[in-house]
Parts: sequence; structure tokens; C-alpha cells
Amino acid sequence: MRKIFTIFTIFITATSSFSQTLHLYCGKNHDVYLGCLNCDAYNSNSIWNEYGTYGSKYNSNSIWNAYGTYGSKYNTYSPWNAYSSEPPVVVDKDGNFYGYFTVNKYNSKQADFELALTIYSNYDLIMDDVSKWYEKIFE
Repeated sequence: MRKIFTIFTIFITATSSFSQTLHLYCGKNHDVYLGCLNCDAYNSNSIWNEYGTYGSKYNSNSIWNAYGTYGSKYNTYSPWNAYSSEPPVVVDKDGNFYGYFTVNKYNSKQADFELALTIYSNYDLIMDDVSKWYEKIFE
């Protein structure tokens, strides 16, 4: 029953949280695009498109590449570094800031909307099967 409730909560949150398309940017001046956070799995810019640039666990600009700059637990630009000082930012197309996309709980401006929190809690599992998690979260 708890599992059904969790999946239902994730679904409701993911589908109703944002009318805006959210994007991840990183780098010293936030000039490196890391993909669309809430686009569907068929969108070429989506972090959920495992065959696309930003959803592939093999691409250097993917947050799902555990050995890349933006997916390593040890890189300062990675959302998965618990002590990162320069994680990606979440913005919409107009540049409105939604927080830092980071598992660093000490970052006072950590993005804390439900989709982000769900990803933070499960990122290591998501890396193993992006498309399965897309279905769990969005469908």
C-alpha cells in the first residue's frame, strides 16, 4: 500500500507542479546546458531521453554519467556531490530561478520542489535505468 501511495504522490506531483519547462545549467557562469528537467522522454533535450545527449549515461554533459563532470559524486559541478559549491541551477525559459539542483542539504537555495526531491532520493537508481524511472515518475 505504501508503494502505491508513493508512486501516486510522485505522479501527481510531477504532472501538476510546473506549467513551465525547467532547464539545468552549470559551469562557472552557468553557461553549460545540461538538459530539460521535466520534458518528456522523447524530447532531444530531456534528461529522461536515454538516447539523447542529456539523458545518456555515456555523454559528458549528462547528469547520469557517473564518470563525467556533471554526474560524478566528486565533482563540484555535479548535483550528486553532497558538498558541491557550484551545482547546476534550475531555471525556466525566461531565466526565473527555481533553486540549485543539488543533493547538498546545506545549500540554502537547494531546489526543493517534489520532482527535484524525488530525483535526489533516487539518483543512483535512476542512473541505472532512466527510462524506467521516467515511467515511474511521469506516467
